[in-house]
Amino acid sequence: MLAFKFMQMTEENAATLAKWKYEEPYSIYNMDESNESILELMNGEYFCVQTPDNVIIGYICIGDAARVPGGYENGIYSSDKNIDIGLGLKPELTNKGFGYNFLTSSIQFLKDQYDIHDFQLVVAAFNERAIKVYERVGFVKGVHFKSRVDDSEIDFVVMNYSSCSDKSDSSKG
Repeated sequence: MLAFKFMQMTEENAATLAKWKYEEPYSIYNMDESNESILELMNGEYFCVQTPDNVIIGYICIGDAARVPGGYENGIYSSDKNIDIGLGLKPELTNKGFGYNFLTSSIQFLKDQYDIHDFQLVVAAFNERAIKVYERVGFVKGVHFKSRVDDSEIDFVVMNYSSCSDKSDSSKG
């Protein structure tokens, strides 16, 4: 497995990420290069992911930053059991076999950082390549809902994962 470094977002790294552009139909994940986008990336809920030689390969986010607006109306954010996560891989690295290691490393980092074991993410339903990676890691599909992105209604799917595969782990205290 490739080793990645997870670092709190800096303004320089946020400016780099804000320039990333994904091809259609993945352009819904594009950010603009505005100060507002850069400030959002620096709100404390984003981590920059780098290779050992400091090349940025992606980011992860947690909490409110990982939530899709339409999910509130559907009640998917009402539980404190899960931590909401989001992630983005550098556009040039998508669909090249990096997703599995990127996701498993991200989950391990979050487990170590926050002592959490239950994760929830939301993905565009058309993003089958990401869904396949999430399922390979152990995420399970849940409810589907629609949310507005720019001028369109997009279908999304909730996916959940628990790293507590052994029920006896939950009784340890």
